Amino acid sequence: MPNEEHFRKLERMYLSALTNAYYEPAIRIEEGRAQVRIPIAPKLFHAAGATHGAVYCKAIDDACFFAANSLVEDAFVLTTQLNVYLTRAVTGGEIVAHGKVVFQSKRFLLAEAVVTDSEDREVARGSGTFVPGKQRLTPEIGYALE
Repeated sequence: MPNEEHFRKLERMYLSALTNAYYEPAIRIEEGRAQVRIPIAPKLFHAAGATHGAVYCKAIDDACFFAANSLVEDAFVLTTQLNVYLTRAVTGGEIVAHGKVVFQSKRFLLAEAVVTDSEDREVARGSGTFVPGKQRLTPEIGYALE
């Protein structure tokens, strides 16, 4: 049975991370799935005037990570590998990463994400492997409802 409270606590934890003040993302987490939205602004561009690859990587890692952590209720998961494929430049609007867990064992989880732009065109895709870490999910790291 899905644990909606766990999902909302993960969302709050994500939004409380200091790095997200810069990227200004939004997130929605469900069982085995996560959706991350990042508005594209010139502060995220590389020298040639399009979104820097690091933004795509962040969106993919975050969507895959939180899809995986939605299935682990006692520990902060860790990214152990991340693969990213960039397929289209983005210069405005937003990007949306749709992550989902495609494999789970006792030792690790595998998640994939597809990133689309404001016109619903695929602009990147990737995958990651995740393992439960030693850090417990606690209010001290933002894992709380308020």
